[in-house]
Amino acid sequence: MQKLAAFLLLLLSHPALSGQDSGRLHFLEPADTFNAARFWACAGAGAAIYGGASVYLYEAWYKGYELTGFHTFDDMGEWEDMDKLGHTFTAYTICNLSFRGARWTGLERRRSMWLAAGIGTLLQGTIEVMDAHSEKWGFSWYDIGFNTLGVGIFAGQELAWKEQRLLMKVSNSRPGYPDFPVYPANGGEPMSLRQRAEDLYGSTYGEAFIKDYNGQAIWLSVNPKSFLPGGGPRWLPPWLNLALGYGAGNMFGGFDNQWEGPNGELYVLDEGAFPRYRQFYLSLDVDLSRIPTQKRGLRFLLNALNWVKIPAPALEVNTLNGMKFRALYW
Repeated sequence: MQKLAAFLLLLLSHPALSGQDSGRLHFLEPADTFNAARFWACAGAGAAIYGGASVYLYEAWYKGYELTGFHTFDDMGEWEDMDKLGHTFTAYTICNLSFRGARWTGLERRRSMWLAAGIGTLLQGTIEVMDAHSEKWGFSWYDIGFNTLGVGIFAGQELAWKEQRLLMKVSNSRPGYPDFPVYPANGGEPMSLRQRAEDLYGSTYGEAFIKDYNGQAIWLSVNPKSFLPGGGPRWLPPWLNLALGYGAGNMFGGFDNQWEGPNGELYVLDEGAFPRYRQFYLSLDVDLSRIPTQKRGLRFLLNALNWVKIPAPALEVNTLNGMKFRALYW
């Protein structure tokens, strides 16, 4: 969860989305040749953001836990693997935004790609090093693998096509949690599922968007027209995508639905009443970067928001009760 929180902090202030204008170029217009003033402004801003984000993460996530020596942690299967796909999504999106920032400075395309891949690897790797020295977590080779997958999805497409035909996106429709009481196995006061969800995922939608795995879906959004010979039929819009999504539900703990209360109570949720399950989605989406516009501000905004899945009808297949159609899902 702290990985997605760090991503949003970086997203809101990344040099790909900021910087200083130089020369006669419009502020939002990418330079056609290398612009040193833009490049060093981005580098300075990026270094400051990296340092600030590292301090923020330590204060927000790690300070309350005892520090230990470097150690590893096997967390495969935790949160029904939503965390792992979150790593892939985060690494991919950081690379994509960093690449756009580098191209904005006029840096040559291949160098921009390698720089973006390095930034994605560095930022995600920093979090893993922090995890490795925290008693609560640990260094996860699985996290490194899924981080690398995200970087590879970005870099592989740039090398193969010089465009992103496969986008990674996220959505979150937070479920309504009931006041269902869960009684401690060792005696004590009950806790409602709603309270447990708020303790885990936060009480506001802003917190829930980056934390609540029960409402979150990670998407691979594919642009069909870019794969068809000659761009396919004329009636097929260049911005229309087909999206494959993954989610999970009824998760109130990392590996299982039991947790410890503030006074040592052991809460165990009835798996028969609230079984954990996985969800698979097929939906439509929009590649915002392919919407034609001559307005620089609008184009900038569309590119900046292209990591968010567009609400659309969806077909869901889950491991709890089979198939269902959702008229509008986000």
